[in-house]
Amino acid sequence: MQSTLFHIPAHLGSLPLFGWGCLLALWAVLGAGGLAWTAAREGLTRAVTTLGVPLAAAGAFILWGLPALDDGAGVPIRGYGVMLLVAAAAGIWLSVRRGRGIGIDADTILGLGMEVFLWGLVGARLFYVIEYYHQFFPPDRSLAASLGQVLNIAQGGLVVFGSLPTAAVAAWLFARRRGLPILPLADVIAPGLLVGLALGRVGCFLNGCCYGGACDLPWAVRFPPESPPWLDQAARGLLPAAAAGQPPPWSLPVHPAQLYAAIDAALLAALAIAYTPLARRPGEVFALVLTLHPLSRLLLEAIRIDEPPAFGTPLSISQLVSLVLLLLAAALWWWIARQPIPARAAAGPRPHGL
Repeated sequence: MQSTLFHIPAHLGSLPLFGWGCLLALWAVLGAGGLAWTAAREGLTRAVTTLGVPLAAAGAFILWGLPALDDGAGVPIRGYGVMLLVAAAAGIWLSVRRGRGIGIDADTILGLGMEVFLWGLVGARLFYVIEYYHQFFPPDRSLAASLGQVLNIAQGGLVVFGSLPTAAVAAWLFARRRGLPILPLADVIAPGLLVGLALGRVGCFLNGCCYGGACDLPWAVRFPPESPPWLDQAARGLLPAAAAGQPPPWSLPVHPAQLYAAIDAALLAALAIAYTPLARRPGEVFALVLTLHPLSRLLLEAIRIDEPPAFGTPLSISQLVSLVLLLLAAALWWWIARQPIPARAAAGPRPHGL
């Protein structure tokens, strides 16, 4: 576990770095340059459509989000947040590679990836805040402080399934604006989403969230004091008292459920890539992912103990959402099977890029 990697100081000499500071000035220069360069190549309308939302979100984060994250020593750079950015970059890179195979240019995939990533974050965070509302808005905390905690995404607290509705709507609106077929586009980005999930789960491991239950296997892990597993075990009276003058003991051994999930997502991404040249109809790759990921999530949730049963059932809320997704996957397979097979697919499997 490595929750905080380092701190970025709030001032550069005597100049503020965040808010109305140096970083916002750099954002303005780079943003204007990116807009001008894209406008020269593809026109002003395309430039604003592609870069407008990401630039506006980045500017708002610099102006209001980063100052809210300052903990006195500067803005902490969390392992979780770093892995989220690495996950987004890797997922978009893979989607760009795959998009070229069906004639979708890199700029289009980049614009789609940024919108899906940002709106996915919104949905995943909103789901988590709703699920743990009382942790963010306790009676003794001001509204401003609570909103600051809500914005502190880099410290952890996202529900993957919460990102699905917002990311799906963002992708659909993007495809509609660009006149792109949604199912081939979904096939292109599906493995990239899984690669991003795999790397994001490594961030969960660094943060200590999404932890598993007690484990006596050789690869069991212990987490340090004040980590989520440690706090959970301490609250349940499972940890021995610290000896006089000694630091508290680390947590009892638990399953590295985060790494199980990372390996699972990576394997599913590889399977989706391998299945791509075998797919006969648009949407089959995405439907495969929509089928297999909920199945694996149902099993992985049995190892995790951080989510209680929901709605009077023995299942966690993620398991219940998985069941809903399986129903949607069955409906999607049924609809896809009723569509005609494209002429080039009827000729048999063909090579396909990543």
